[in-house]
Amino acid sequence: MIENFEGAFQLVADPTTVLVVVLAALFGLVIGSLPGMTATLAAALLVPFTFFLDPVPAIAAIITMSAMTIFAGDIPSALLRIPGTPSSAAYTEDAYALTRNGKGAVGLGVSLVASVLGGLFGSVVLTFVSPILGEFALRFTSYEYFWVAVLGLTAAVIVSKGAQLKGGIALMTGLLISTVGLDVTLGHPRFTFGEEQLYRGVDFIAAMIGLFGLSEVLRAVTAKRGESMPIPKVEGRGALRDSLTAIWRNKGRVGSGSVIGGVVGALPGAGADIAAWISYAFTRATSRVRKGKTADDSRVEAIAGASSANNAGIASAYVPTLAFGIPGDTITAILIGVLLVKGITPGPDLFLYQTDTLYAIYIIFIVANLLLLPLGFLLIRVSGFVLRIPRSVLMGLIVAISICGAFAINNGYLEVGLMVVFGVLGFLFEKGGIPLAPVVLGIVLGPIVERNFMQSVIKTNWDLAQFFTRPISAVLIVLVILAIASSPLMSWLGKRAERTAALKAARNRAINADAGVAS
Repeated sequence: MIENFEGAFQLVADPTTVLVVVLAALFGLVIGSLPGMTATLAAALLVPFTFFLDPVPAIAAIITMSAMTIFAGDIPSALLRIPGTPSSAAYTEDAYALTRNGKGAVGLGVSLVASVLGGLFGSVVLTFVSPILGEFALRFTSYEYFWVAVLGLTAAVIVSKGAQLKGGIALMTGLLISTVGLDVTLGHPRFTFGEEQLYRGVDFIAAMIGLFGLSEVLRAVTAKRGESMPIPKVEGRGALRDSLTAIWRNKGRVGSGSVIGGVVGALPGAGADIAAWISYAFTRATSRVRKGKTADDSRVEAIAGASSANNAGIASAYVPTLAFGIPGDTITAILIGVLLVKGITPGPDLFLYQTDTLYAIYIIFIVANLLLLPLGFLLIRVSGFVLRIPRSVLMGLIVAISICGAFAINNGYLEVGLMVVFGVLGFLFEKGGIPLAPVVLGIVLGPIVERNFMQSVIKTNWDLAQFFTRPISAVLIVLVILAIASSPLMSWLGKRAERTAALKAARNRAINADAGVAS
């Protein structure tokens, strides 16, 4: 292994590779900061340039870009309440609330450090346990993927803590929207109203921009005059120190998020998005009430758990890609095409005959995540100037960016119209106290649930027992039940702790009173 790392390090240390890594990092930060511009889109834009590069620099460009883009998506989430990437949508409300409370720098700093630590953990998973996890991932069939998606949907229960009914309404709305388009099994159009462009369904990027971005503009326009958003202050060393302190307090959340991201990301087709939602739900479900803990502390805790899962999921998504040639997510699907063009065949042959390239990939992941730390803090410092723009101008820029982001999805006006519709829907939902995150969750996971359910029942002639009798499915079912029961259980534990504290305080007062009488 040491010899393989030495040969791979020489490939990575090549000046061309170093230059490509730096340029891809800057490109990823810019694309991720723009709402609607996902890491998948950025990878697609990089493909033409990779044709002119050697294999290692070409792979390094895509890996570095994806690591940067996932974090950069948190910038518009925190500052403008517009998720830059789908995985950022899980904790957009928390990040934006911190910004409004003047703690945007801490929230973004925690997200950055957690992303770096999660990415490094995912790199370790990729390096040492990729063959093991890859073999485990191959055991997943449509039944297991169905339950993984259902486990992700239970995040709506946690996201809507204290308002499960409204959260259920939001989730069902998202699931209903996900059925628009061609039926996944029979190919019949559903809810398209004769519009052929709707055959491909409702793009969740347009929905996400409208729900979080345009609705915020509508809320700002209808708000009373004099309301303003505080400007987050990022003071270099101070921000880093505060972020590291918050990370240390939530080191358990970073660890759990990294593990969840490492495991979920290794499942083909799951990727960082589902990993972020599951980790966010787990963090919220297991969050304990303690003395002195504020709402902002809980938000930081949730961001730490979900952000670490994001980048851990990116690295572990390469596990089935490199071990068996099965794409872990859309980015690795693009990467497989690049590898084949370069004459590299993912799979067992890569581990046997092209070990220098394989170990170079491992090193690139580590370098990309370490590079993310300084560049990420530089981006946070620069991003603070966004909120110094006059509010009227800022709202106009948000509308312009939202329109450009929606139009860029398919270069069509349909997505722009959908964005407006979802903007109005998001505004009305917020007026009614209905959370928006479960809507996005339903749109993203709805097709996965439907497709795997229909595949399962068709191949077994509607034998539903197969969903419950398979060992891995049984474990996932238990996790789903625990996730659903976690919210009332934690609420009961919190009330019990409060009653115990109240009884203890009353007992102490009685003892002190008796002591006073005796004296």
